[in-house]
Amino acid sequence: MDAFYASVEWLRYPQLKGLPVVIGGGRRKEDALIERLNVERPERVWTADDLAEIPVDFFPLLRDYVGRGVITTATYAAREFGVGSAMGMMKAAKLCPQAILLPVDFEQYRHYSRVFKAVILEIAPVMENRGIDEVYIDFTHVPGGQREGGRVLARLIQKSIFDATGLTCSVGVAPNKLLAKMASEFDKPNGISVVQPDDLQALIWPLPARKINGIGPKADAKLQAQGIHTIGELAARERLWLMQRFGKSYGAWLHDAAWGRDDRPVVTESEPVSMSRETTFDRDLHAVHDRATLSTIFTRLAEQVALDLQRKGYAGKTIGIKLRYGDFKIATRDQTIDWPTNDATQIRRVAGLCLKRVDLSRRLRLLGVRVGSLSKIEQTSKPLSETGMKENSAMHLEATTGKLF
Repeated sequence: MDAFYASVEWLRYPQLKGLPVVIGGGRRKEDALIERLNVERPERVWTADDLAEIPVDFFPLLRDYVGRGVITTATYAAREFGVGSAMGMMKAAKLCPQAILLPVDFEQYRHYSRVFKAVILEIAPVMENRGIDEVYIDFTHVPGGQREGGRVLARLIQKSIFDATGLTCSVGVAPNKLLAKMASEFDKPNGISVVQPDDLQALIWPLPARKINGIGPKADAKLQAQGIHTIGELAARERLWLMQRFGKSYGAWLHDAAWGRDDRPVVTESEPVSMSRETTFDRDLHAVHDRATLSTIFTRLAEQVALDLQRKGYAGKTIGIKLRYGDFKIATRDQTIDWPTNDATQIRRVAGLCLKRVDLSRRLRLLGVRVGSLSKIEQTSKPLSETGMKENSAMHLEATTGKLF
């Protein structure tokens, strides 16, 4: 989907289309927006039906933001200034101070996600869900799917989604998931790009190696240190050479990816690997001086994860934490228990043990709780309350500076 969150907001605020818009921060409070309109613009009575008529100059600007929030997404007009997802909003304000700032509305985004995926399933039922705004489709056996190399089907999907939602999407058509993912980025927004096996050298090899989904910043830096900047340069290296320098498995995968090889099927059903909740603080907190605040937040995160697990019918055996310090460095720890749980008290207790294995003398910017090694509740062989630490787990943990919360 094209700039999905922003596009959903344009349905509500069409007057903002084409403008630099950043979405991030707290949840939407439309009642407060209407109330402020009636106070500051009393020339008329504003209601929730008038959102499309709100003057552009009434919306808050990014330059006036003060806080610790990060950007969820940005429109293409804002991205031209270097603003992007996961960037701190204070930093983004320096790059694009004139951008309009909107709060996130995940309930609405999830609604449109369900709608556009339902539209696709009516046309091409073999679909893999890849998050709120992205899917893979296997159209091998869709009647008429091969016409014009898949372009006819792609246009049908685009039109059907637009008719149902008013939203646009970009489609990449290729022999496999790896190339289709890359092709979907070629012609945004609302584009269709087809990559055939013979197009590898002309369309794929000139791209930066980082464009391959699975090559992260660290691997890319290592590749560049070896003089490999493009996918073509990666393809020119011998398979054995890559395996020797990047490990047997990853090196072999790098070689296959550079040559456009990917035999992963489109998976219509998959189990979640983990569930987590995390929060970024408005200011850096300290384990000693802000112990009560951190304790409350920590408990709430454990409760939220437990509710997520219970709502979706899962329990997990591996419980962990995530900390981001004031210098943005991250620490993670986890602990495995004997039997799966989705109990908030148990999750909080085990996560608290993980805190004993990290440095709590430094100020914290973010705190998260995660539960992994998930299984369906009906698949657990013992009661969920019957939990305990594995015998080979460390029971006497070294305490670090600062009190636990």
